[in-house]
This record gives sequence, structure tokens and C-alpha cells, in this order.
Amino acid sequence: MKLSITTLAITLMLAGFAHAELPAATDAVVNRALLSGKPVVLDLGARTCIPCKQMAPILESMSKEYQGKASVLFIDVREDQAAAKKFKVQMIPTQIFFNAQGKEVKRHIGFMDKPDIVKELKAAGLK
Repeated sequence: MKLSITTLAITLMLAGFAHAELPAATDAVVNRALLSGKPVVLDLGARTCIPCKQMAPILESMSKEYQGKASVLFIDVREDQAAAKKFKVQMIPTQIFFNAQGKEVKRHIGFMDKPDIVKELKAAGLK
């Protein structure tokens, strides 16, 4: 089967989106975000988990879109088991929403789409 250059370019572009990933947040990055005076969504998952992979491009785009307004962070709990314990993660993915004062205001387990993440960030104080 021959692919046109356009089809090949689109395929490669979509492959890039499918593998989008936020860098894993360190403890210092999370602490800085919680003290920033802005809402935070912390996604705790694993790079090998299917729903986590589905959320990766959403989180990456939101991280850029809401830069300066909210923090969108990811921690791979298979690489950072201390974070899983600290945030009491029982299943992945788990999203934890923090308000501008750094207080946990919502917790969700499982895949979460962009409109629902935005809704929760707004409830946490996103302007």
C-alpha cells in the first residue's frame, strides 16, 4: 500500500499527538504550584496505563493553554511511589484538584476529558 506524502505527514503528526507527555513533576514543582496562588490539577498515573495515555495529550495541551492561570501537573506513580503514598492514590489515573490556597477540593479516579477538567479548575478558582 502506497501512502501519499500528505497521508504520511498526517499519520506522523497524529502519532506525535498520541505520544504527547508532560514531564513528571517533582515534589518541589508540586509544592511550588500549590503555593502559587493559582488552582492546580495533579494527575497521578503511569505512562503505561491506557487511560493515562489517553489523557496525556489533553494534559499537555492544557498545561500550555492555562500557563500562568493554573498548574496542570503529572506524576508517574510507578516511578515515584512516594508521591502515590503521599497523595493516597488507590487507583490510576487519579486527578486531584487544589484551589488557589493549595487545599484539595476534588478528587476523581479514571479518565477525565478536557471539559470536565476545565469545569473542576473553574470550581477551584480558575479565572
